[in-house]
Amino acid sequence: MTTHQINRRSWLQTSATALTSVAAWKSPIIANAAAMRTNAKACILLWMGGGPSQFETFSPKPDHANGGETTVTSTAVSGIQISSQLPATAAAMKDLCLIRSVHGPEGSHPRASYVSHTGYLPTASVKHPTIGAHVVQHIGDQESELPSFVHIGRSRGVFSAGLLGVEYDPFILNSANQMPANTELSTSKDRYVRRLGLLENLEDDGSTEGSRQFVKANRNLYGKASRLVLSPQMKTFDITQERSDVRSSYGDGNFAAGCLMARRLVEAGVTFIEVASSNWDTHFDNASRTNTLCQEVDKPYAQLLADLKQRGLLDTTLVIWMGEFGRTPRINSRAGRDHYPRAFNVALAGAGVQGGQVIGATDASGNNITDQPVSVNDLLTTIYDALGIDSFHENISRIGRPIQIVEDGEIIDGVF
Repeated sequence: MTTHQINRRSWLQTSATALTSVAAWKSPIIANAAAMRTNAKACILLWMGGGPSQFETFSPKPDHANGGETTVTSTAVSGIQISSQLPATAAAMKDLCLIRSVHGPEGSHPRASYVSHTGYLPTASVKHPTIGAHVVQHIGDQESELPSFVHIGRSRGVFSAGLLGVEYDPFILNSANQMPANTELSTSKDRYVRRLGLLENLEDDGSTEGSRQFVKANRNLYGKASRLVLSPQMKTFDITQERSDVRSSYGDGNFAAGCLMARRLVEAGVTFIEVASSNWDTHFDNASRTNTLCQEVDKPYAQLLADLKQRGLLDTTLVIWMGEFGRTPRINSRAGRDHYPRAFNVALAGAGVQGGQVIGATDASGNNITDQPVSVNDLLTTIYDALGIDSFHENISRIGRPIQIVEDGEIIDGVF
């Protein structure tokens, strides 16, 4: 443990004690602020796989050559401008906290995606849990008939629960426009239940001392799958049950369908949903490709926030918009932008996040962070804090090594 971690832990312990002597007029304020951050019940991660360009999304630079062809639009908050390719998102700015100063340690897609989902560099010896696994471990409803962690859409990497075990792995849907595969019974319910009983008997007969942990894991997996396919809540996955005007309000395409399903899953009590948008790796023809991608995500993103808010769910649902890194300030010879982990964007909303603001900044060229740098681990620590999860919590690896949820992260000042 580093001196920094010891100091931070000591500070938190000291602060907890000091709160008991805070003046009486401050106590309700502190209590309410804590409640806002710990009453969260769900999280939606909108994953922009491939690395979205900050210049064509939330950090346009129209007055510099690095800004390219992007023009800006004013948002619902005076003084804040974003790319004109995101008009619906601009209208939702009062609910958004834009962070323009995120930086990461990796510039390769697999490694950067791993870091962004886990807070750790990949190693051969430890498989670190992804964000969703940690979230459902701590605040998920383990008795729910629906999976607590659902991943929607195709992406380069779907990260697992790692050392936490398969119990916290994601339930994967390639498309929200289709019902989950292999969830319709091929026989009667009674016969299906008898087959499950037969399977359990066979496992009892074949299990040995060394295989019991695998039998237990297998039973947990089959048990969850069985509860799902037999549950009337399977209808949650059928977005055709939504009115046509509601579906059209989200727009067309797989990402739009994924956002609509994410809202339905939150309403049904699912704890963590990741919706993937891919193809943001714009090494060539960046301007037109990013424009197309923005059109695909803009309307669904804004409508998801609006629907959650209208249903009273945004206060208890954290919505994250992010990718693994940003794009280079300099446009390359193919009219594209390359990988750039030194400065990129993230947007947060809900669960006590203060909307209508921008945190951090880069210089006029977009090359360097000039205000409030935010590391990936700072971001993850803030996400867990919003969900009432202690980022100091340690899980034990198979070789007995304690591993914190996040190391060396600080809560981002001003988010809440």
